[in-house]
Amino acid sequence: MTDPIADYLTRLRNAIKANHRVVEVPASNLKKEITKILFEQGYILNYKFVEGETPSGIIKIALKYDPIDKVNAIKDLKRVSRPGLRQYTGYKDMPRVLNGLGIAILSTSKGVMTNKQAADLKIGGEVLCYVY
Repeated sequence: MTDPIADYLTRLRNAIKANHRVVEVPASNLKKEITKILFEQGYILNYKFVEGETPSGIIKIALKYDPIDKVNAIKDLKRVSRPGLRQYTGYKDMPRVLNGLGIAILSTSKGVMTNKQAADLKIGGEVLCYVY
């Protein structure tokens, strides 16, 4: 596999389309940080890191659905920076996702964070994905 982040996003996308409640993905430190951001921003219900089943572990993610109309909190996940074409941004030209309604997840020198957090700290980085 050449792009583990794209695989992570695709597993989430497929689980949402199939109306699954829980999805399991292979763990890495970057995927753990992205999962924490999705939880903090309210896009997923809960998550759990399970060690020991595989060498790197597994992340179990509980997806968040509206109880009335059964619509998922995540409308779309879009991979921006790929191994063949990296996309970097400075803090002055930070991307706005859906005119501020969505988030962009960035990998910066201070760690993985959202576009709003990076703009507040005035640092740029690699744009990993858009979530809305």
